[in-house]
Amino acid sequence: MKILAIGRNYVEHIKELENERPNEPVIFTKPDTALLKNNDPFYYPPFSNDIHYEVELVIRICKEGKFVKEEHAHKYYDKIGLGIDFTARDLQSKAKEKGLPWDIAKGFNGSAPVSKWIEKEEFEDLKDIRFSLKLNNQLKQEGNSSMMIFSIDYIVSYLSKFFTLKTGDIIFTGTPKGVGPVSIGDKLEGFIENQKLLDFEIK
Repeated sequence: MKILAIGRNYVEHIKELENERPNEPVIFTKPDTALLKNNDPFYYPPFSNDIHYEVELVIRICKEGKFVKEEHAHKYYDKIGLGIDFTARDLQSKAKEKGLPWDIAKGFNGSAPVSKWIEKEEFEDLKDIRFSLKLNNQLKQEGNSSMMIFSIDYIVSYLSKFFTLKTGDIIFTGTPKGVGPVSIGDKLEGFIENQKLLDFEIK
């Protein structure tokens, strides 16, 4: 199982981090050790002082594929969930300043909490999925799949050019605006529509 992720896929998030709008998806990966399931607590790592939350729709790959055409991409994922792309912003900024990779800022242990899955067929329109994140019961992020620069099907097709997609792989599809820091003692709650899928603490 591998975790593939898309950066800079929402215009307002690009603006808040003062990044350039990409012409193609910005890709990064997380190792399987980043996966955090079952609403287990996230333990704040000792190597960073600036961990940020980024809530995202995530999809689960259900069949092997490479060089998948966009019009066939919907056949390669079967479930949708919610994930947090935890980012050590201080480590990321340091790496960016030096033009170095920022794998450790994105891929450290526990940096990819993922919710339970919802069958794709339960959604009326995959291009109109509303999701949100609360921090200590305060709404921090709201997004909708309609706001993506690159659609889910385009992402699946694009990634399959470079990585063979395999059953069980997880794809993070990008975060909307409103990212920010977490502290020990905080509680995060994530929703798709009105269904709470994430509910865990920072320890």
